[in-house]
Amino acid sequence: MNLEGAMTAIVTPMRDGSPDYPALERFVESQIAAGIHGIVAVGTTGESASLRVEEHLDVVEHTVQFAAGRVPVVAGAGANSTHEAIALSEASAKAGADALLQVTPYYNKPTQEGLYQHFSAITEASDLPIILYNVPGRTACDMSAETVARLAKLPRIAAIKEASADMHRASEIVRLCGEEITLLSGDDFTAFPLLCLGGKGVISVVSNVMPDRVVRMCNAAKQGDWEKAREHHYSFQVLSELLFIESNPIPVKAAMHLLGMMGPEIRLPLTCASEQTIERLRACLQGEGLL
Repeated sequence: MNLEGAMTAIVTPMRDGSPDYPALERFVESQIAAGIHGIVAVGTTGESASLRVEEHLDVVEHTVQFAAGRVPVVAGAGANSTHEAIALSEASAKAGADALLQVTPYYNKPTQEGLYQHFSAITEASDLPIILYNVPGRTACDMSAETVARLAKLPRIAAIKEASADMHRASEIVRLCGEEITLLSGDDFTAFPLLCLGGKGVISVVSNVMPDRVVRMCNAAKQGDWEKAREHHYSFQVLSELLFIESNPIPVKAAMHLLGMMGPEIRLPLTCASEQTIERLRACLQGEGLL
């Protein structure tokens, strides 16, 4: 399975307090029509921390159904409890997911050995490829390049979504792991630099809004056209910054509502975007000719 290129960490549309599956279907279709290389369902951007377990798995199942095998669907299945992560992984496999996104356990702050044992246990319980997810800004847990290298030797550890924004860390992962693991950017603003360092793609928030540009950047980099890839990177730099001026996915859900793709609803404890954020997003989208 090809877990590289431009993969969208999709939002979860909401309507009247529940996932909006007709909006999700329209959204998945629009992503595939734009040439996206993969879809990540119920990650951070999909409000995984706020959905009930049954909702979480329903969103995965519906996303798989709507994608219909045209692109890989990666299911967010991480938890700070190893037993819960295994249970979510098994259920995601039954729902038809092609791969799993496994975040470093949050809050309980495991050691590097604990991280190794956690992910090792998940590989033993699931047959699906696993994308590790390192995002210390959200989890208060940072996985070292050395631990990634240990994990890369395990069967089914296929890739890592590195969201530390640390270019030295990314370089060390490539140096220590070589082709044993696929390096993916977990931040849109670091996607191009990581591609230059040997990364193979990005799990993107921006591509909810501008999938074609993120696709073109990744395609250009794969073809070795670095000037064109750099041009595409800068073409969505302003939007990339705006999508993180409030906690993700608050701004991106506001942007998708402005584009008429879905309602503005978001699950507490997150709240809808401020009027100031909405107006800044509106001005950006108008300037890009999207409104």
